[in-house]
Amino acid sequence: MAEENLAGTSPGESEASAQDSPAAEPDEVDQALADLVDETGPISKEAELLADLQRLQAEFINYKARVERDRDVARDAAIAEVLRAVLPALDDLTRAEAHGDLEGSPFAAVVTKLRNAGDKFGLKQFAAKGDVFNPEIHNALVQTPNPEVKENVIADVVEPGYMLGERLLRPAMVAVFIPA
Repeated sequence: MAEENLAGTSPGESEASAQDSPAAEPDEVDQALADLVDETGPISKEAELLADLQRLQAEFINYKARVERDRDVARDAAIAEVLRAVLPALDDLTRAEAHGDLEGSPFAAVVTKLRNAGDKFGLKQFAAKGDVFNPEIHNALVQTPNPEVKENVIADVVEPGYMLGERLLRPAMVAVFIPA
């Protein structure tokens, strides 16, 4: 068994398989190996460089997409912050308009321009009497039992809520009728 290991066969191989393989001269094996390395060396180097190039191109494409996505997120966040800061003034002007203070006043044009600017960016006002109460977008300031309702319904809007696309800028402040 020790002789088989020295002869280059493993302990599990049979003597027949060792005898069937042609005896190759060490010089011939070295020469064949050297020829094989010469033939595949430049190809594997080219393949390696090509793979590196393809990987770098893919990384660059991903980088560009990530930067574009980050830029869009930052832009949307900036728009949201500006609109959020303007909402109290818009609320005051809307209340003045509802009270009749803006009729014939230059502030009526300001309200219209502010609303148009908000619409341009996708600002949507929500919450109206009779809407179903949704705790994700409405803040209930008052809950009043009402035997006529079967689910929580908005009784009155104290302050409207605003959405920018799918993003909640400010929840609506509402009074709610709850089932009695």
